[in-house]
Amino acid sequence: MHAGDGVFLEDLCPKLRARRWRQSLHRRTGHSCIYCGNPSESIDHVHPLSRGGASVTENCVPACLPCNGRKGDSDAFIWYRQQNFYDARRAMALRAWTGGDMQLAERLLLWVSPAGPGGSAAAGLAGSPERHADHQTRQAATPLWRWQMAS
Repeated sequence: MHAGDGVFLEDLCPKLRARRWRQSLHRRTGHSCIYCGNPSESIDHVHPLSRGGASVTENCVPACLPCNGRKGDSDAFIWYRQQNFYDARRAMALRAWTGGDMQLAERLLLWVSPAGPGGSAAAGLAGSPERHADHQTRQAATPLWRWQMAS
């Protein structure tokens, strides 16, 4: 018997593979919307399918239903800058996510997330070394407009 001879459940049921992929995206952000931080309920295509975007990890981010609906098929970065809940750190996390640097995106999202009643905001994010460390949002040393220019 060779290594390629095995049949896996995911090979027989593509919906299971898609469900696990979607769940892994939600786990990366601690089940929160990458745009506003509310609980994520859907997956948003940063570059919309209607404009040639693909359903790949680098193009799909967890989003709440209001953010996903309001964004529609517009460019995510332009739309996000126009929102009253815009946060430059989340924009940088989104840029890192679409660039394929998931570790940087997770760290930036950890930095943005406030500590909840359970203590650590990092508890929900998968694979982070600071999983059990107390998290405290730090104030930027430079004015906010410099963060906005960087994103």
